[in-house]
Amino acid sequence: MSSQQAPVRMYTSAVCPYCMRAERLLNERGVQNIEKIRVDLDPSQKEKMMAETGRRTVPQIYIGSTHVGGCDDLHDLDRAGKLLPLLNQAG
Repeated sequence: MSSQQAPVRMYTSAVCPYCMRAERLLNERGVQNIEKIRVDLDPSQKEKMMAETGRRTVPQIYIGSTHVGGCDDLHDLDRAGKLLPLLNQAG
């Protein structure tokens, strides 16, 4: 993957199977650095996540400034062939 890869940010918690599944897919697509924001350790981050996304569940994933959604949304994007182009756009 190029060095111009868009940054990936994910709201997550410690033992969330959907978070692990999303991270695995991102890793398979060449993402090595994911900024993980642990909502289970910092309740204010959960409030921020809910305000930003309108959603209460993790993971909530951003690629660059684009809110992708959760794990199922990420997999849908990949199946549609839209994940790699999003990842490859510079920040």
